[in-house]
Amino acid sequence: MKKILAGLFLGTVGVANAQISPPGLGDAKTAFWTAFGVKKQMDSLGKKHSMSYIALGRKSSPNDYNLLSKQAIFVLNHEVFHSFAKNQQYSYALSYRRQPSYASDSPYENEGTEQEFRVYGRYSYTFSLNDKLKLKNTVRQEFRKFFDADFHEVEEDFQLRTRLKSQLTYNLSEKNSQKLSLGVEALLATSYLNSPESKWTSFDYKELRVTAYYMFKIPNSPFTMDIGYMDDLIDGTESIKHGGVHYFAADLVWNLPFKHQ
Repeated sequence: MKKILAGLFLGTVGVANAQISPPGLGDAKTAFWTAFGVKKQMDSLGKKHSMSYIALGRKSSPNDYNLLSKQAIFVLNHEVFHSFAKNQQYSYALSYRRQPSYASDSPYENEGTEQEFRVYGRYSYTFSLNDKLKLKNTVRQEFRKFFDADFHEVEEDFQLRTRLKSQLTYNLSEKNSQKLSLGVEALLATSYLNSPESKWTSFDYKELRVTAYYMFKIPNSPFTMDIGYMDDLIDGTESIKHGGVHYFAADLVWNLPFKHQ
């Protein structure tokens, strides 16, 4: 399980769409990520909204391509967004993650469970390149605290992680708000270790992610759906020697309008 990750992403979430990108799931050949989210408009001007989602991830072993063979992660996430000025947005979030950990050698058996509580915030600026193309640059800072299954200390106590994103979206069609997003994400982090001795690690680059997503509204419903692919290139793993971990992803989002009290 990799807990130190780092971020430069190219792939966009349109106003009507709310793409829920996969997290890193460690060394494997393939993986699958699915999420169900609820996006709620929080004001009449459309400047504030929240996104809450529940998600599951599965993955293959490092020696096969069965993307559903092993449980990889369970996630609960809540985030609040505020478009406070023209082209500018910030958000803040709280997340809980539960991940099985597996041996690094065949037969890659389950060795326990790791838990994570995460707090993060981000700032974004969007450029309209033309009528159909938008570029969105984002800085995201995270604090991650780790525990074992019984909430005891683990080798890595906590982590500070910085993610730098550049997001590009192309509007394919106004019909059903169809959009295409392409992306790249890199992640940088430093951790405080409990063992073998208490110390900080160096602040390093650890990971590169490449994504492609198709996003659309489901006709005559309040739902949007995103279907995508991600190639996760994790520094120092076996998978990077074979082109990375190949993810297939799908998420469904229920869009709730603002209602006056």
